[in-house]
This record gives sequence, structure tokens and C-alpha cells, in this order.
Amino acid sequence: MAEHPAYPVGLRLTGRRVVVLGGGQVAQRRLPALIAAGADVLLVSPEATPSVEAMADAGEIAWQRRRYEDGDLAEAWYALIATSDAEANTAASAEAERHRVWCVRSDDADAATAWTPATGHSEGVTVAVLTTDVRGRDPRHTAAIRDAVVEGLRDGTLVAPHHRTRTPGVALVGGGPGDPDLITVRGRRLLAEADVVIADRLGPRDLLAELPPHVEVIDAAKIPYGRFMAQEAINNALIEHARQGRSVVRLKGGDPYVFGRGMEEVQALAEAGIPCTVVPGISSSISVPGAAGIPVTHRGVAHEFTVVSGHVAPDDERSLVDWPSLAKLTGTLVILMGVDKIGKIAETLVAHGKSPDTPVALVQEGTTAAQRRVDATLATVAETVRAEDVKPPAVIVVGAVVGVGPRSAAEPSE
Repeated sequence: MAEHPAYPVGLRLTGRRVVVLGGGQVAQRRLPALIAAGADVLLVSPEATPSVEAMADAGEIAWQRRRYEDGDLAEAWYALIATSDAEANTAASAEAERHRVWCVRSDDADAATAWTPATGHSEGVTVAVLTTDVRGRDPRHTAAIRDAVVEGLRDGTLVAPHHRTRTPGVALVGGGPGDPDLITVRGRRLLAEADVVIADRLGPRDLLAELPPHVEVIDAAKIPYGRFMAQEAINNALIEHARQGRSVVRLKGGDPYVFGRGMEEVQALAEAGIPCTVVPGISSSISVPGAAGIPVTHRGVAHEFTVVSGHVAPDDERSLVDWPSLAKLTGTLVILMGVDKIGKIAETLVAHGKSPDTPVALVQEGTTAAQRRVDATLATVAETVRAEDVKPPAVIVVGAVVGVGPRSAAEPSE
């Protein structure tokens, strides 16, 4: 009989019985999607991986701890056969055929009546890829196609501009520490849908080069503000463009709510009646030390880390940071925006009990091609910053974790 390609179809499994035979790695990969589809899942297996067992303990699936028995598939709409017992798999497959139950087999796809496609999701769209060559099925090839399609949908490259979903309003998007690959998937998609992008100087600049020509890119630092404060002028620009029916992205470095003044913009938009979406970003406070080979916590070394802003000196009356208390902590101290104040900060920490020999690392332009790491101690950091000409933006890490990792891990990749 001639071979024919599979017929693709979407199964609506809500409330319908699905039987899974075998509780190993195959089941562990397939069960979450079946649960998400609302299926009434019965697992039949004497054993299961810890993850599968956790699904049973949580009540997401029913689990009968035994081997397959004839009749297990009688009430099923769909079956996944994935045991290590070839005879049981064959017998279960035969039962599925008798009861006209669509059946997937992990051990012998040619003997199955259904195949599991490589699937992915993007904003309400499910992408499922099946090969049309029944004799040359290559799961890696279909998975690669799936990944390419999903990525294209997420970043907007597979959707023509006039078909893009445009949502008037503002999205505050955390762009991450600098490397354009470290923005979230949702953030990149919103950028692809934007009419206007108002960007900070410390945002991931390389992402702006990917935007279509019709997108208006505004440098937040260059917004005319006259009698307004700079932040108020930015708020007004967001409101003005959104009121014109445009989809506006406010692109910030790191995370909008970690010293990003994101809430000030959210409040201004709310008062103006403008809808706003906040997309969290990867904070430089964790990612930049990590990129330089420094873990902010490490077993037996640091059980805590504290992130503070260093843009105001410890002796400035505007400072809200309790520096004396920070000096007494044994964990890691991460200082943002503190390069020009680090001398006074180090002096204050030492004055309140921190050892002058406490290691310090400064990571400049973290996660970018220009990344560099400079090491010092609290006693030497002020002079080191001057001698090494360390410039903002740089993340400063204070604590024993600075010396934990191999020094080679601090070097950025080419």
C-alpha cells in the first residue's frame, strides 16, 4: 500500500480521557501539554520520574501504579504509549486499533496511528510541524523549522507590517542589561509592533537598528523639556503619542521597576487614561555580575544579596540608603549607578565595620562587546577606578563572591 503523508488536525481534549502508558522522560515531556489542553489524563505505570510524580501529587493527572492491562484504553479518546516493554506497547497499540483510539508510540512511530508534531506557541497561535516524508522523518529538522517559525512570529519578521496586531497605548519594556539577545520574547515582539519607540541611553541600542524604517525612534535624553523636568517631559511624550492612536514602546535598560522610574511613568499614564503594559526585563544587578563570572549568591559564601543605588553619596541628605546597616551584612552588596561615588561609599562601609580587604569588582558595559571587569578592595577601589578610568555604566559588586569563580569566566566572549 502506498505511503501517504499524515493529515494534520487539532484535538480538543477538554474533559476527554487520555491514557498515557509509561511514566518516563517521554511522558514527562508530553504531559504538560495534555494537562494544559484540559484532558482527563490517566497514567498507567509502575514507576514515574519525580516530575511526573509531582503532577500526580498535585492532582493534575490520575496515576495507577501498575503495568498496562488489556482494557485500559477502552474509554480513551487518545493514547500515548511510552513504556520500555515492547510487548506491552504492541498489545496496547493493538487495543487502540480495536477501539479506534488514535495512538502515539514512542518506540515505533511507523506502527502508530498518530504522530506528535513539533509544537510551539506565540501569542495565541500554536505552530505544529509534521514532516511530509513518511520515510525520512527527522525530529531535529521539524523542531528546527518549528523554532524558526515561532521566533519569526515572536519578533514580527514573519508578519507583514500592515497585518501586524497594533495595540494603541504604551508598553514599558525592560530591555535587559545591554546584549540585545537578553530582552524578553514579549519585549521583542512589542518592539516589532511599535509605531514609536522612546528609548533610554542605557537601553539595548542594537535592537533599534532592527526596527522598520517607519518606526519613529526618540532618544529620551533629547526630548525638549523647557519648563518641565526631563521625566515629566518623557511622560508627556508618551501620553501625546498614545493619544494619537499609536503603539508606543518605552524601552528601558534592565527592568523598568529597578531604578528605572517605571512606576512614575505608569502613574502618569494612568492619570491620563492611557492603557499601559509593563514587560519585566533582566536586571543588570544580577545579569552583569553573572556575565563577569560572579555569582551574587554562593553556597557557604553568601546567603543574601542587596541591591542599592549609588547615585547619591552616603553623606548626602537626600540618601535613603542605610549604609551603616549594609556594612554589617555578611552577604553580597550590588551597587548600581555608583562609579563616581564609590570612593565615599567604600569609606563609609569601612567606617562602619566592613573590612578594608573586602573584594570589589566593577563590571563596565556588562554583557556587551565592550565588557570589562576591574577588581579591587574597599581600601583600593577609589584609586583603582581613577587609575583604570572606569566609566558608567558599571555594576559594582562588594563581597566574598567576587573571588569565587575562575577569573577566566569574567572575560567576555568574542
